[in-house]
This record gives sequence, C-alpha cells and structure tokens, in this order.
Amino acid sequence: MTGSKQALAQPASGSGAAPGIPPGASRAVRGRGAPAGAGSWRSRLYRWDTKASPYAFVAPFFLLFGAFSLVPLLYTAWYSLHRVQLSALDHQSWAGLDNYENLLSSDFFWNALKNTFTIGVISTVPQLLAAIGLAHLLNYRLRGSTVWRVVMLTPYATSVAAATLVFTLLYAWDGGVINWFLHFFGVGPVNWRESGWGSQFAVSSIVIWRWTGYNALIYLAAMQAIPVDLYESAALDGANRWQQFRHVTIPQLRPTVLFTVIVSTIGATQLFGEPLLFGGVSGSKGGSEHQYQTLGLYLYDQGWIIGNLGKASAIAWSMFLILLVIAAVNLLLTRRLGRTR
Repeated sequence: MTGSKQALAQPASGSGAAPGIPPGASRAVRGRGAPAGAGSWRSRLYRWDTKASPYAFVAPFFLLFGAFSLVPLLYTAWYSLHRVQLSALDHQSWAGLDNYENLLSSDFFWNALKNTFTIGVISTVPQLLAAIGLAHLLNYRLRGSTVWRVVMLTPYATSVAAATLVFTLLYAWDGGVINWFLHFFGVGPVNWRESGWGSQFAVSSIVIWRWTGYNALIYLAAMQAIPVDLYESAALDGANRWQQFRHVTIPQLRPTVLFTVIVSTIGATQLFGEPLLFGGVSGSKGGSEHQYQTLGLYLYDQGWIIGNLGKASAIAWSMFLILLVIAAVNLLLTRRLGRTR
C-alpha cells in the first residue's frame, strides 16, 4: 500500500508538466505565445541596433569633418604641389616642391615666422601669468564671485572686430589714450602702427585682453579640483598662503598649465584677425614694412591679394606641420610629467 501511494503522488514520467500544473497546461501556454520565429527576429534586430546605433550617432560629425576639414586639407595639399592662380583656377601646372623651396628662400616667410613667434611669446607669457593670478584670487570666497567670473569671460565673448577697433583708437597716433598717458609721464608719443616693437606690443595687448579671462576660468576650475587636504597639511606645517600657492597649487596645475600653453601657442600660430584689423589699409601686409605680419597674414596676402594659391597652400601646410611639431612636443611633455608625478 505504501508503494502504491507514492506512485500516485508522483506525476507520470514523460508527461513534461511541472509539479502542480495540470497536464496539457504547458501546451495551452505555448499555444497562446508568439510565433516561433518572432523571438529570433527581435533578437537579431536588437543585436543589429546595438552595433549600428553608435556609428549612426557619430556619423554626422565624421560627415561634416570630412566635407569641411579633411577634403579641404587634402585639396590644399594638392594645390601646394601646383602652380595655381586665383584668376585661373582651371589652369594648373605641376610644380612639385617648388612652392616649398620658394618659401624657404623667401625673406618674407622667415620674417612672418619670426613675427609669429615674437607676438606669440609677448602675448602668451603675460596672459597666462595674469590668468593664474586672477584665478588664485577668485578661488577664495569673494563677494559676488559669480559676477566676477562673468566679467572675466566678457572679453572672450566680444567680437574680434569690436575689440580691435577699440584698441586701434586707444593706440592712435594723434589723440590716443595710450599716447596721452605716456605724455602725462613725460614720454613722447609712439607711432604704434609703424613702430616695430610698438605694433607687435599693440597686437599682443589685444590678444592678452581677449584671452586672459578665458584661461583664468580654466585655471579656476583646476584649482577647485585640488584636494583640500593638501592645503590643510601645508597649513599645519606652517606654510602661509604664498607658500601654499607655490608648493601646492602650482605643482597641481602643471597639466593644466601645459594644456593652456599648447592651446595658446596654436592660437598664436594662427593669429590673423587682430593684426589684419589693426593695420587698416596695410593690414594684410602687416604694416608698411611687414613689421607685424604673421603667418596667417602672409597666407592671406599671397592667396587673396596677390592671387598665388599654390604658394598660399604651401604656407598653410607649413603652418600645419608646425602645429604637428607642437602637438608632438605636447605629447612628450605630457608623458614625462606623467612619469614624474
């Protein structure tokens, strides 16, 4: 009797039904389900969507980059190897490396390269030093700190044309505020447009005014990311604010300082709007004696004033190669700083 009761309590073998489910219920459930191929079709669609969606999201960027950056870059490289005039674009002749050889033997190219380097140094060094100082002041709790940050960003939001026009009036030979200020201290007036160092200083001051606040906000964001524990440990060791700034803030800002130096150097290499508008009629020449003509102005003068697009393309690729060298130096310095930290 005991064995027969156990046999009755267990489900029949081979029925395929789970315990507690009547026989035939599983067949009814399967009958009400989706078609046999629906699950596999949806899974294939899901896998395809997972693989293809990221490419669809980034495709607009690559399309725009290819149309407006890569294609013009390659087309400029092709032009740099030909003799091309702006007035006859359909008539091209192979020149090889003649355009680059002409650049290397041109005094105007080396003068533009020297002016670009000089203006870059004059504008970058004071700009970044002032930006670090302003960021250090804003890092402390000040009244109306948000207002001061907006004020710092205002010059960057100002157009190049408006800023250059104001500075042109300030540096005017007759009636300019700068010369009036110099006269107040007994210094004679300076012809800022025609003077060699004066014109470069004037153009650099426009760049300093426009970009100091922008870099100050970058430094401020980096300072606020420094752990407070480092300052507390330095204060316990007896370090004052100046010592904390030298031994805590500056070492922690090294990657950010390197980034701003590289970005400012790239901007100085491509400097164009400020000297062009500052010079007025002779802006494309960089002054009557090319005293502040940068590589950007030299490219514009050769390509759109003289009409020698082949040589202008060679100048553009020379600037591109200079930027590649700067990027390589940035990479080496970043790796070295990463190993020393």
